[in-house]
Amino acid sequence: MTDTLVVDRPAVEAEDSAKRRQIVDGAREIFFARGFDAASMGDIAKAAGVSKGTLYVYFKNKEELFSAIVEAECCTHAESVFRLDDNNDVEATLTHVGVEFVNFLCRPEKASSIRIVSAIAERMPEIGKAFYETGPGNGIARVKAYLEAQVRAGVLEVPDCEVAAAQFLDACQSTMFKPVMFNFAPAPTPERVRHVVGIAVSAFLAAYRKK
Repeated sequence: MTDTLVVDRPAVEAEDSAKRRQIVDGAREIFFARGFDAASMGDIAKAAGVSKGTLYVYFKNKEELFSAIVEAECCTHAESVFRLDDNNDVEATLTHVGVEFVNFLCRPEKASSIRIVSAIAERMPEIGKAFYETGPGNGIARVKAYLEAQVRAGVLEVPDCEVAAAQFLDACQSTMFKPVMFNFAPAPTPERVRHVVGIAVSAFLAAYRKK
């Protein structure tokens, strides 16, 4: 009779996933504190509490690791912010999305990641492309799909849902995101966010609500 080694695959996969998250968390800390160029794989390994050998098992280089962070942040962004419910009132839905979008965008760590991507996108266009597709582009696409559904339902009359979605999101962040992005001002207060988003929603509905 031959002994057989039984591998608990779910347990192995869970451990692997946990280790990967541990590395990503450590890398995020280093990237945001020092920027992309000043961060080293050695520093990242130390912050993550793993050896450099373990680090290279999961990520072949710094670019791949930063891309994983960007992808994870953008997925969090999409799932937590763009929850558009066709059954709710349009004004309530757009207000909710606008407030959640601005609150997410104006978090200090979010502004830091955008600064880093902006700084390296010219020489690493694949990272800039991935960031746009999974972040801003994905958000616009989700709002566009919601607007198209409201047009079909006869609630809205929008000639170009993609442009309208992008303009709405831009209007929601007006006077709030750029000051945070350029370290001119801290994150806006909840009252300020609701005030600006309220104006954006009112202007949007004045233009596109079916008469």
